Amino acid sequence: MAIHPSVTVERALELAEDDMDNPGICIACGEDAYGCEPDMRRGECECCGERKVYGAAELVLMLA
Repeated sequence: MAIHPSVTVERALELAEDDMDNPGICIACGEDAYGCEPDMRRGECECCGERKVYGAAELVLMLA
């Protein structure tokens, strides 16, 4: 699975701490996404249209 170079454990942890906005990250283009469930997998990215948005907490588990 190809992951955008800007998607790091540190970035995912930082976003995961912000529970108010339910953050996620698109692993295809690296854009932040909001309104995601923490365990979201393969959500659609509003920026690039790919179904590669993951919740921040899910990314922490994937990348750790």
